[in-house]
Amino acid sequence: MTDIPAEPELPRAVALAWGVAANPQRGPKREMSIERIVDAAIEIADAGGLAAVSMASVASALGYTPMSLYRYVTSKDDLLVLMQETGVGVPPESVLEAEGWRTGLHEWARATLETYREHPWLLDVAIDGTPQTPNNLAWLDAALAVLGEVPAGYEAKLGIALAVLAQVRWQGLVERGYFAAAEAAAVDPAELERRASDVIAALITPEQFPEVHRALEAGVFGPSPESPFAFGLERVLDGIERYLETLPGAPDAPASPPDPLEDQAARDPKVKEAVKARREAEKALREARKRERERLRDARERLRHSR
Repeated sequence: MTDIPAEPELPRAVALAWGVAANPQRGPKREMSIERIVDAAIEIADAGGLAAVSMASVASALGYTPMSLYRYVTSKDDLLVLMQETGVGVPPESVLEAEGWRTGLHEWARATLETYREHPWLLDVAIDGTPQTPNNLAWLDAALAVLGEVPAGYEAKLGIALAVLAQVRWQGLVERGYFAAAEAAAVDPAELERRASDVIAALITPEQFPEVHRALEAGVFGPSPESPFAFGLERVLDGIERYLETLPGAPDAPASPPDPLEDQAARDPKVKEAVKARREAEKALREARKRERERLRDARERLRHSR
């Protein structure tokens, strides 16, 4: 009989994310589950940031004691792993449906930014190494698939994905602070930009800050129909394109000029409603895949015990 290889010892949170960790046999009744714990923690983080999440706050939201949670999630660190895994979701099909690597990376960047806008606390979760959980690996897999036809090696492809991710995370961080300030001031973000522009105009002189003053006169500061971050992403992609052109057998990159209305359109209520519906469908798909992995784990156990 063919030996079945032993499964590697996984960290508890990683095993839970893959659906290969045994669920507790005792403890609170069926009202409690890992999924409910994670969902409650995400709701707290969405409302008050990652600092508001603790085992006590999550237990209180669910109506249980903190000790009850430890039967399911052994530590806050494990809970953060599961929150991040659920929060990022899976990349939309539009990433793989895009034509050409550049358009595909544009869509991958847009979808990544969408997750940061929906769950800003994701930006506070440190990236501490190679992704190990299914959804995070799905995002990496999608980026590598977009780059599938380019002649670069996988080390370069991974570097390309990280360069784009760095640009998107920077945009997410700046936007988070910017929109938080607008919310605190109870004004529209465009109005906040106008106020900031007025403050600069009132304070600076051409003698003290000549270049900033020229930029101000050129209308750089203040509300703009174009995203100020689009330029940076385009230049990152330009650099990648130039690099790929130096490699033998480099394919042509189709033109993909940024849409100046993309950011405004993404905040349309009907678009947000469609995004919410898609994410709910993706969550159902993740749960189905998790059940599949659980059934596979059970089948392996039965095979081992039957030998």
